[in-house]
Amino acid sequence: MKSDEETVGIFLGFGDFVNMVLEDVTESEIIPEGRRITKLDQVLLNGNNIPMLVPGGQGPEI
Repeated sequence: MKSDEETVGIFLGFGDFVNMVLEDVTESEIIPEGRRITKLDQVLLNGNNIPMLVPGGQGPEI
């Protein structure tokens, strides 16, 4: 993401504007106290906020 956030999940599909649907999602965000991990069942990501895709990449270490 454009912020200090990383989103990892199983890619389900995308639309005309590269909006993406992911399932079994892990969001990792760097905060002053360390790292915050959030688990979600499914998300829709706005394509404007996605600067890079890493197919088959490793998720954040928990």
